[in-house]
Amino acid sequence: MESLLVSTGVVALAEVGDKTQLLAFILAARFKKPLPIIAGILLATLVNHGLAGALGAWITSTVDPKVLRWVLGLSFLAMAAWTLIPDKIEDEQTQAARRFGVFGATLITFFLAEMGDKTQLATVAMAAHYGTPLLVVIGTTAGMLIADVPAVFIGERLSSRVPMRLVHGVAAVIFALLGLATLLGAGARLGF
Repeated sequence: MESLLVSTGVVALAEVGDKTQLLAFILAARFKKPLPIIAGILLATLVNHGLAGALGAWITSTVDPKVLRWVLGLSFLAMAAWTLIPDKIEDEQTQAARRFGVFGATLITFFLAEMGDKTQLATVAMAAHYGTPLLVVIGTTAGMLIADVPAVFIGERLSSRVPMRLVHGVAAVIFALLGLATLLGAGARLGF
């Protein structure tokens, strides 16, 4: 249950101000069709984070636990630093709607925007750390929805009122604590 709650909270915080949340703002403002946008976000996240969770499970089964502990700890610390760097969205990521409709555009652009993104890498790391990839994927998907669904409905008004630096700072602290806890052996019960 810890893996579900931590992955939900960490991704929800890390997603605030992330490029995919900005993409949700842009798509909502441009198309004003929240349901297909939310459905596209959900499916894209499930597929993307499902693959990341599977990769995390594979890493856990193939990498020596002592090496894995260091890799995961340092990865969480790197994600803490990366979280402090604001994301920008590129206009090309919103152009797909002209060909694929609102749902298709959201599905494609969200999936591509998440490739190599900090929330996808966090999913890999947490799946490897906790050893419960299904719960981590459910949690990270829930975290994405917690951050992105309000963006679809509230749009730009929310972004001007939420102190992004504070939210990014809190997410960075959580990633750093996960990294330090991992390096100090908090995952020892899992064999790390």
